[in-house]
Amino acid sequence: MSARDRLRPPVAATAGTLLPGFADPVLDAQSAFRAVLEAMARPGRVQRLPRPPAPPAPILPAAGAVLLALVDSATPVLTDAGAEAEAWLRFHAGCPLADGPAEADFLLATGTPPPLAALRAGTDEDPQLSATLILQVQALEEGSGWRLTGPGIEREHRLRVAGAPPGFIAERTANAALFPRGVDVILCAGDRVAALPRTTRIEEG
Repeated sequence: MSARDRLRPPVAATAGTLLPGFADPVLDAQSAFRAVLEAMARPGRVQRLPRPPAPPAPILPAAGAVLLALVDSATPVLTDAGAEAEAWLRFHAGCPLADGPAEADFLLATGTPPPLAALRAGTDEDPQLSATLILQVQALEEGSGWRLTGPGIEREHRLRVAGAPPGFIAERTANAALFPRGVDVILCAGDRVAALPRTTRIEEG
């Protein structure tokens, strides 16, 4: 049995039992997608999502918006958010659920994420086959904190991240050494997002 065969496919759900997704599925998804693109192009710059959904706890509005904008029936998702959140994702995004990090295109971590080394990093020939980690944190604020350098950043940029898991910077440093392979990270707090592409280097502030 292949990894794809082990994925849990979308299942039927009753709309009345689930929290709604985007108020305007087309326009709101486009807005969220543009915010993610801007965040990836300008690492560490905090983007505010104007009309995020109100997903079931513990998914934050920003994380819900990112997922609904990026995932579909061809992108397996792994999350620790629980059964209600999984049902919400499957209904509104149509995505299958992965049973482990090696099978997931996107991983949503509402608590401690799996080690970055356990996620798909792609190959030297096909680095785009890597996974993206959507990591929920307590707060995102520019101007202090981590020192970010790399493509898309003029000299350096400062980003304060409250609630990052222990050892995250060390894991990201090891991940950056894999380039062009590696995992991209999207940080979410409230209705805000900031991105840490695999090319971004991080040092403690």
